Amino acid sequence: METVNILGTPYSLIVKKYDEDEEFERRGLAGYCNGCAKEIVVCDMATYKGWERESEGDVITAQKESTRHEMVHAFLNESGLGSDTMANGDIGWAKNEEMVDWFALQGPKIYAAWKEAGAI
Repeated sequence: METVNILGTPYSLIVKKYDEDEEFERRGLAGYCNGCAKEIVVCDMATYKGWERESEGDVITAQKESTRHEMVHAFLNESGLGSDTMANGDIGWAKNEEMVDWFALQGPKIYAAWKEAGAI
């Protein structure tokens, strides 16, 4: 377990094997962010059900993407945007998994472009 700084708040970053956390199977997740406990929990994708035969490279890439995804949730939570974005009973934009995925997947490219432009 390590700690990661999310807007000044320490979050525990925990990697667990698939069978070590019932949430993975119960909720069909590869990771989750628990804003109350300040934890980001990610599945060791080498142990994820159905991933036993995936290449090591694919396993590492998927685990990094899952970690970034859950960190985006943590940043939104710590910004005060995690739970107050509901509209008409629908899932609010800050809980929209598609949008969170976009940030998690495009973040490294955005950072690289900023760095290339001298904007970091």
